[in-house]
Amino acid sequence: MYPIGSFGKKADAFISKDIYLDYKKRFSFPKKGDILISAAGTIGRTVVYNGEDAYYQDSNIIWIDNDNSKITNQFLYYILQIVKYNTEGGTIQRLYNKILKSTKFYAPSLKEQFKLSCFLQLIDLRIQTQNKIIEDYKLLKKGMVQKLFKQEIRFKDEKGYPYPKWKKRKLVEILNYEQPTKYLVSDTEYYDNYQIPVLTAGKTFLLGYTNERDGIFENKLPTIIFDDFTTAFKYVDFPFKAKSSAMKMLTPKDKGVNLKFVFEAMKTIKFPLAEHKRYWISEYQHEKIPSPSEEEQQKIASNLSAIDKKIELETNLLEILNKQKRYFLQNLFI
Repeated sequence: MYPIGSFGKKADAFISKDIYLDYKKRFSFPKKGDILISAAGTIGRTVVYNGEDAYYQDSNIIWIDNDNSKITNQFLYYILQIVKYNTEGGTIQRLYNKILKSTKFYAPSLKEQFKLSCFLQLIDLRIQTQNKIIEDYKLLKKGMVQKLFKQEIRFKDEKGYPYPKWKKRKLVEILNYEQPTKYLVSDTEYYDNYQIPVLTAGKTFLLGYTNERDGIFENKLPTIIFDDFTTAFKYVDFPFKAKSSAMKMLTPKDKGVNLKFVFEAMKTIKFPLAEHKRYWISEYQHEKIPSPSEEEQQKIASNLSAIDKKIELETNLLEILNKQKRYFLQNLFI
């Protein structure tokens, strides 16, 4: 086994993201291709440095200058992604030099290291490509939304005639709201083998899964879940339980309202948060959104939903690729 601490006398140097180019000529580290490891926060996150030679100083990132002729940098990069570190510290855990230097692993011949690294690089390249595909679809949707709500793109009816001019309507005129009281989860111990998702309208969205069968929101789908304090909202078309008492469920007042269209229109609202309070009844429900005809709402929603579906499919493929990489990392180096 090779201890990481054997990778050169500079293996315990500290670096950070702050580049001090004034020191560039005085110090020779880090070099392009050297390995950087986060020592705090997301501990163990590993990257290959691809910038210019520069001097860094920060204890949150560890620099490894590998001069061990029996270990390639690329192989070391992948090994460090699966190493389990024994961190130290209180509330904030840290990866210290002494821990990293004492970490050991097995290494095959240089020839096999090269083959393994090339194989994993191909997977990384496919993951990068997949990320680019997803980002391109997101940009496509963003551009389409802007053009649709600026009415630079308009649909026509079956006879080729433009739909009627858009109106403006308040959210309170087109949406009902429901308090989450009877849908709140009682036990916050969540497990992946349970079936009912527990949601929040915030960034986290899916908090986990519960086995509680009473009080499931399922008869008025789809819905928009709305956080009364932050005004964050999500479109939901599957049964769920709620976590926060501040969350409201928004549903159409009549069949002529396409909720997916309303959801996309709500994203165009610029609503400043002034203080910590409940906003839906007092202010937010009085915001206005465009209101095309029912038929044009449907066409807009269908087109945007098609892009959303494509993003979902590509995101699922990305997750499969990431799982494949984790599988290979865990099994190739045993």
